[in-house]
Amino acid sequence: MRICTAMPSRLAILLYHCKMLKRLEHLGIAIEKAEKSLSLWEKIVGKESYKMEAVPSEKVNTYFFDTGNVKVELLEATDSSSVIHSFIAKKGEGLHHLAFEVENIVTAMQYYREQGIRLLNEVPKQGADNKLICFLHPKDCGGVLIELCQEITQQD
Repeated sequence: MRICTAMPSRLAILLYHCKMLKRLEHLGIAIEKAEKSLSLWEKIVGKESYKMEAVPSEKVNTYFFDTGNVKVELLEATDSSSVIHSFIAKKGEGLHHLAFEVENIVTAMQYYREQGIRLLNEVPKQGADNKLICFLHPKDCGGVLIELCQEITQQD
């Protein structure tokens, strides 16, 4: 009996893609005022935010909740020129992005470029929670803003 070892290219891409995305790392939620939203999310999650971090390059304060498998990241604009401020002005508070953890952000970025998906930043940026990040254009992702994130290690 002969076994075919060649895989169709779409299946090979799918298998590669499945290995590349390690897990859903967090949900990013745009908020107007931390004081109001923190108390709401403490009720929803059943515990306090474990971390607040300012991200000056993005002009946001972030607040993290540990829910077990997936974190919740609240994003509060610190300046009217922030993307989060513009998002809230246009769409109101709510789900801003889905973040997937990747093993190697540079490899992941190259993969999505090859798939014809536009990147919102051409090189990884320093994000919150000790991560390198890159966003995929929502118009190329079914209207969903996708963040790729990689834990920063000593060799990064």
